[in-house]
Amino acid sequence: MQYDPSINIIDLILRKRDGGALTEFEIATLVYGYTVGHIPDYQVSAFLMAAFLKGMSDEEMVALTDAMLNSGRVLDLSDIPGRKVDKHSTGGVGDKVSIPLAPIVAACGVPVPMISGRGLGHTGGTLDKLESIPGFSVDMDIAGYRKQLADIGLVMIGQTDDIAPADRKMYALRDVTGTVEFVPFIAASILSKKLAEGIDALVLDVKHGSGAFMQRESDARFLAETLVRVSEKFGKPTVALLTDMDQPLGCYAGNWPEIEESLEVLQGEGPADLVEVTMALAAEMLLSGGRTDNLDEARALAIDAVTSGRAMDRFEQMVSHQGGSVSSLRHPAVRKEGVQELLIHAPSDAADYVARIDARLVGRAMVELGAGRRKKEDPVDPLAGVRLLKRQGERVAAGAPIARLEASTADRFDTSVSLILEAFSFSPEATEPGSRLTDRYANGLWMNP
Repeated sequence: MQYDPSINIIDLILRKRDGGALTEFEIATLVYGYTVGHIPDYQVSAFLMAAFLKGMSDEEMVALTDAMLNSGRVLDLSDIPGRKVDKHSTGGVGDKVSIPLAPIVAACGVPVPMISGRGLGHTGGTLDKLESIPGFSVDMDIAGYRKQLADIGLVMIGQTDDIAPADRKMYALRDVTGTVEFVPFIAASILSKKLAEGIDALVLDVKHGSGAFMQRESDARFLAETLVRVSEKFGKPTVALLTDMDQPLGCYAGNWPEIEESLEVLQGEGPADLVEVTMALAAEMLLSGGRTDNLDEARALAIDAVTSGRAMDRFEQMVSHQGGSVSSLRHPAVRKEGVQELLIHAPSDAADYVARIDARLVGRAMVELGAGRRKKEDPVDPLAGVRLLKRQGERVAAGAPIARLEASTADRFDTSVSLILEAFSFSPEATEPGSRLTDRYANGLWMNP
C-alpha cells in the first residue's frame, strides 16, 4: 500500500474540513497509517466527521475503497474454474436469504465464496444464524477457504484477520463517532471486503423500509447506485435489486428459527415473499456467473436445483465440511427441545385483517429476546426468536394467536410482548401484500424486475 509518513495528517483534516478533496495517495497514507497504528484514533475521528459533513467525490470514494481493500490480503481465485459470484444484503428483519441462496447457486455450477458478518441491532447476521447449527464453524484460514470452494463450490465464513483489516478499525470508529450512515463510508466498507474475496461479479440486495438500514426508498436507491458504480470501477460487473423491508421477510426472525425457514425454502416450500426474493437474487447470480444469458432461464435453473434436491444436498455438504451437525438439519425439532415459548394473542379490539407488521418493532423484540445484539460484544441466544403466525392480509379474530416468542429462558419475554403487539396493526378490509421486489439497477439504469 502507498504510504508517506511525511504527510501532515492535520493538513488533510483541515482541507477536508474546508470542503477540499484528498488525493489517492493521501487517502492511502491515512488508511494505512491508521491500520498499523501510526495515526491515532482522534485524528481519524476528525477526518471521518469532516468527510461526513463536507462529502466525498467519487474519486475519493474509490480511493478509500482501494486503500481499505489493500490494507490486507486480496485473494486470487482465478485457478478455481468458473466465474465466482457473491451477494451482499444491506440487512433487515428476517433476512435469511443468503442461507438458501448460496447453495442454490452453487448447485447450479456457479462458485459462491461468501464472507459474511454478524448482526448488530435489529438486523440479524448470517454468521450468527449459521453458528446456531450445532458445531458449525465460520472460522477458516485462506487455504481451507480455497480448498472448500474448489471441492464443493460453496463456502460461508467470517472475515479473517487479513481481509480488509482497515475496515474493522474504521467501522468501530464510525460506530462511536456518529458517521455510520454516510454512504461513501458504507460503500467502502462493503466493497473492500467483497472485492477482497476474489469474486468476478457481485449481486446486491439493497433494502428499504421500517426494518432496513436505509428506511427511505430514495436513500436506498442512492446507496444502490453508489455501490454499483464504485464496484464496477474495480472491474466487477455488479447489479442491485431494491427490495422492500417494511415488514419482516418470511415468518421467522431469530437465528435458529431462520435456519429452519431456510430449510423450508431449500425443500421447495417456505413463505412466498422469502422465496420470491431468494429466486430473484439466484437468477441474477446465475446470469452474472455465465450459466445462462437471460433471467427467465436462470430462474428455471434455480427452481430445478431446489426441486431436484441438489440445493439441499449442497447445503448439507457445506455444513458437514464446516463441522456442523447435518442431523440437526434433518431433525430440526430436536434442536428446540427445552425451548421456552409464549403465544401472543390479538387484542380484543383487533379488526378482521392484519394490515401491517412493523419490521423494526419485530426486530427490537428479537433483540430483547436475546437473538440480536445491542453492542458487538453481546452474546446471542441461538434459539431465541419471533415466529409470526399471522401475516399481512390474513384474517384474524380478537384473541387469536398472532405470534410466538421463543428463547432458552422465559425471563426476557415481557418487553418483547408489548413490542410485538405494537408492531401489528389491523383493518376491517384485507390488504394484499405486494411484491418485495421494488426495482433493479444495472448498466446505469433502473428497470423494474
